[in-house]
Amino acid sequence: MDILLSLIIGLIAGWIAGKIMGGGGYGIVGDIIVGIVGSLIGGFLFRLLGITAYGTLGSIIMAVIGAIVLIALLRALKHA
Repeated sequence: MDILLSLIIGLIAGWIAGKIMGGGGYGIVGDIIVGIVGSLIGGFLFRLLGITAYGTLGSIIMAVIGAIVLIALLRALKHA
């Protein structure tokens, strides 16, 4: 059940981050991957700053922030 919830949160976070960053998304699989990796990045950044995310909404927000950072890094590397 936790894996399914992680996939759903990853999909939502990847889709939201794609919309915020001005992209059309990366497809279902791409959005899930961006969201899950973003969740890891967001978790690292939140721990680094001493911020705690609670509940599903907190997890989605954390994953979206991490996914935005990931997309920004990927775009910067692509243009470098």
